[in-house]
Amino acid sequence: MSETYTTHKVDEFLTNEKKWKDEFTKLRQIVLDCDLTEDFKWNHPCYTYDGNNVVLIHGFKHYCALLFHKGALLKDLDNMLIQQTENTQSARQIRFTDVQEIVDNEDKIKHYIHQAIEVEKAGLKVDFKDTTQYTVPEELQIKFDEMPELKTAFESLTPGRQRAYLLHFSKAKKSDTRQARVEKYIQKILDGKGMND
Repeated sequence: MSETYTTHKVDEFLTNEKKWKDEFTKLRQIVLDCDLTEDFKWNHPCYTYDGNNVVLIHGFKHYCALLFHKGALLKDLDNMLIQQTENTQSARQIRFTDVQEIVDNEDKIKHYIHQAIEVEKAGLKVDFKDTTQYTVPEELQIKFDEMPELKTAFESLTPGRQRAYLLHFSKAKKSDTRQARVEKYIQKILDGKGMND
């Protein structure tokens, strides 16, 4: 590993890691072999090319993963890329459950990383689904009709905040739950805030 590309924050992160330490260490070595610059973002090792995020290392309860920020643009010839949730538009993961799996697939992993670097070099962008293409739940539409100022405030939010609300409201299976969720966030929307602000 070239010292130029590493950061002490990732060293600390690995020192404190319990569950996926060996897997993260191996993934780090593979990514750094691809000449990406190491950073630490969102509390995880993140690797960039020319300042642009390419891949992030993260772990969950049952697996650890490489997350490709523009994974939707990669050719998945080995069927390794996973869309984390149905609403994830850009990112894709390659998941692992043990270090041997990473060792066995090192060449394939590097191929995906090199593809991701080429995506950045070419300046390619993911075409995101427009917020207007999301369905407004009936319970929210009723509130918009009752409170025009709510609709105006909602439309003033950033597209990402609008999507987060629409997805959160729509996920509830029962109308009562959707209505309760809408009620809970009315003031935040009126204040121009997102769900997590």
